[in-house]
Amino acid sequence: MTALQQNLERLEEAIAAACRKAGRARGDVELMAVSKTYPASTIAEAAGLGLHLFGENRVQEFAAKAEELAPMRAGGMNAASDLPIGVHLIGHLQSNKAARAAELFDAIDSVDSLKLAERLNEAAGKLGKRIPVLIEVKLSPEETKDGLDPDSLETAELLERLPNLENLHVHGLMTIAPWGVTEVITRACFRSLCAWRDKWSAAHPSLSLEVLSMGMSGDFPLAIEEGATRIRIGTALFGKRQPWTGPQ
Repeated sequence: MTALQQNLERLEEAIAAACRKAGRARGDVELMAVSKTYPASTIAEAAGLGLHLFGENRVQEFAAKAEELAPMRAGGMNAASDLPIGVHLIGHLQSNKAARAAELFDAIDSVDSLKLAERLNEAAGKLGKRIPVLIEVKLSPEETKDGLDPDSLETAELLERLPNLENLHVHGLMTIAPWGVTEVITRACFRSLCAWRDKWSAAHPSLSLEVLSMGMSGDFPLAIEEGATRIRIGTALFGKRQPWTGPQ
């Protein structure tokens, strides 16, 4: 058994335990494998174990892997599943890279400005695509965290404009909890995302916000207990990663 197989087995046991504790079905929680800094061969190995959803942080980094992964994204070369793999951008996206991101990725999970949404919509239209997106919400005081302030005027404007951006399919929210804080604070962050989802869904019924992407290797059990529908796991699955030193 490979290290990745062992890690996946342990991870699945932990996810199942968290779901049982929360009174939820395992199928209610989607596992995204965060493959940033790992080569295409590692993604292929994970796909062979049945994983089909992957998250990448940088446009240029994934561009170097995309050609090798193209057959699996079309539904081939994945012995454990007939499903094609999907690759989402989960890192911060500069608006000047929106066109390239729209071309490369199956979804953008980190929309954090109206300008970026408009750029993605324009790029998707030129490609003849309708791109699934998540709105990234900043619920941590840390300056290094990206995302929209949920109380901001820009967030209100974005929510009003999104139904008219016909080349985007908004289907949920994403957040990152603060680092090194107590369980109480972490839970409060996740509960806040749920509360904003409920508030915005009521105010904007034309938007579909069913996905709550929250929880990573260090806090995913709490996220599951607080309603996450998607967790983003890197280190617990692939091991400690090396910092990315290539182009951004």
